[in-house]
Amino acid sequence: MKQIRLAIDVGGTFTDVFVFDEKTKKIFVTKTASTPANPEQGILDGIEKAQINGEDIKVFSHGTTVGTNALIERKLPKTALITTKGFRDVPEIRRGTKLDLWDAYKDTAKPYIKRRDRFEITERVDYNGNVLTEVDENEVRELAQKLKKRATESIAVCFINAYANGTNEKIVKDILQEELPGVYICTSSEVLPEIFEHERMSTTIVNAVLGPIMSNYISTLEGEMEQKGYNDEILVLHSGGGVMTSSTVPRYAARVASSGIAAGAIASKHIAKLCGYNNAIGLDMGGTSTDISLMYEGDIRITKDWYIEYGYPIGFPSIEIVTIGAGGGSIAWKDEGDSLRNGPQSAGAVPGPACYNLGGVEPTNSDANLVLGRLGVNLLDGSMHLDKEKAIEAINKIAIEFNYSTVEAANAIIEVANANMCDALRLISVRRGYDPREFALVAFGGAGPLHGAYLAKEMEIPTVIVPPHPGVAAAMGCLLVDVRHDLSKTFVKKFSDVTLEQLDDEFSAMELEAMELLDEEGVTKDNSTLMRYIDMRYSGQWRSLAIPMSKSLEDTIEAFHQEHEREFAFSDRNQAVEIYGLQLTAIGTAPKPEFQKHEAVGSLEDALKEVREVYFDTGFIPTNVYDREKIPVTSRVLGPAIVEQLDATTVIPPGFTAVVDEYRNLIITSNK
Repeated sequence: MKQIRLAIDVGGTFTDVFVFDEKTKKIFVTKTASTPANPEQGILDGIEKAQINGEDIKVFSHGTTVGTNALIERKLPKTALITTKGFRDVPEIRRGTKLDLWDAYKDTAKPYIKRRDRFEITERVDYNGNVLTEVDENEVRELAQKLKKRATESIAVCFINAYANGTNEKIVKDILQEELPGVYICTSSEVLPEIFEHERMSTTIVNAVLGPIMSNYISTLEGEMEQKGYNDEILVLHSGGGVMTSSTVPRYAARVASSGIAAGAIASKHIAKLCGYNNAIGLDMGGTSTDISLMYEGDIRITKDWYIEYGYPIGFPSIEIVTIGAGGGSIAWKDEGDSLRNGPQSAGAVPGPACYNLGGVEPTNSDANLVLGRLGVNLLDGSMHLDKEKAIEAINKIAIEFNYSTVEAANAIIEVANANMCDALRLISVRRGYDPREFALVAFGGAGPLHGAYLAKEMEIPTVIVPPHPGVAAAMGCLLVDVRHDLSKTFVKKFSDVTLEQLDDEFSAMELEAMELLDEEGVTKDNSTLMRYIDMRYSGQWRSLAIPMSKSLEDTIEAFHQEHEREFAFSDRNQAVEIYGLQLTAIGTAPKPEFQKHEAVGSLEDALKEVREVYFDTGFIPTNVYDREKIPVTSRVLGPAIVEQLDATTVIPPGFTAVVDEYRNLIITSNK
């Protein structure tokens, strides 16, 4: 009997492995170094380290940074764009905005497809979907021969107004598939049938450049897993917080552009609910970056305004995540104004922080935490030794620059890192209309528990939750998701002009497509859930809000007014409301592991490893260091204290107390 549920999160520095045995209810976690040049190798190394047989694996789900890294590093296949005559330069024109409004010299990244690989053909569809000019078949075949000579590997087809009628795009795709067998081809009417040519074209292009990459990655991984004895579907986490089967990934490749970072948000939601919190902020701090997500009243915030590189939006729904360059490997430096900065540059896995003794020489957060005594010299249960002398040498670079002592420099580095993360926390909470004092902070990732209590104190967040396996919590998140597809359609009408029957007809057509997708992925009707949403806005507005459709139009519009009040602090029930689009979320419910409760065994004294000098606000203090695996449930750990385990270190500062709940979560609160 297959009994192993395996989840793997492939990060930039480490590949995290989370194993749940359904029979014994036991959990096993481990980490191995990521292999960016050969991403599937890190997965195979993790499986080997976990000593798992492929024949015993019941479910294999994973998040991957393959798509993200390909876009950032521009290691992309030869891709062409075919568009309507006159629209070749849409990817260059974009929206004409800049990420940094005040920096006139900083250019936006170049388009993923160069101008010489963007082609126009004669065709035209009007805004109502009427075909004004049909496709010239000969013109398309001539273009296909040109693309063949250029050894084109992938093609994006995006015509103006194809969201209203994709007939011309389908004709072109059929001809190209006939002329160019083996070439990856996707159309905007299949990928994202929504208004606004830049967003639709950008999403289609991202889908096209990632299609061959994800196809190769999945096929290679499937082959390797088959050799290990695993022959079932490989589940891949996507941006919306669900999973797709390996057979669906190539079709919607753009959805996995943020696969890796979505897993942490899912884990944060599950952990917070397990602890009784419906409002939570997830803080996933790893070696290179920190990913922050927000759950309000049991639901994670979703956005359609996201990108990997600014200027090239991806229109699929995605968990809203604020990512900043703050991780254990983030480098401290002095800017031109003689101010201390932290990140976004990172030492990464290679050469890594100076204390790793792998060739890194720049001062990082890990080096600073080691100098302050918050990190011990032995990590990963002693399999990784940190060199404190190397850390001191690196930190002294900052000490000399600012005339600090070594300890003052280390403390300053951590304070700047914490300030950067607090800015990001405010961005996702206060600036979205949420009061952080009404939330719990779920601190995880390899470095999150080191900083969680300090961030909570600054943000006045009353509770910090550190899960039992914080370093691999994102991997655990891969086991807690369902199969999910998000469909959308542009539907612009005044709310007062539509009837419930009209909306029902539109959604019914979308539901048929959704059920076909779920059926392809082996989801039965009994395990399927379809949720309808209406994008609504006040007439004349640019941005819309996705509102769950109620049984009556009156309840739906009232829900819109209430959500607008919460999001923007005002509403106007006398103002006309407009429908912008329709969204359908299709969920295929998947079985999830049930984590066991624990009984109190042993005493807190049994868990004491040593007493170490650790720097806090008033200086170095003798601090108890505990082995987390030996701390009994219901125990109270008074700060100052350090809690060490295989995958993370938790800091409990003076004035804080941690309680271990029955699921072995550390619940940290201020004594004030």
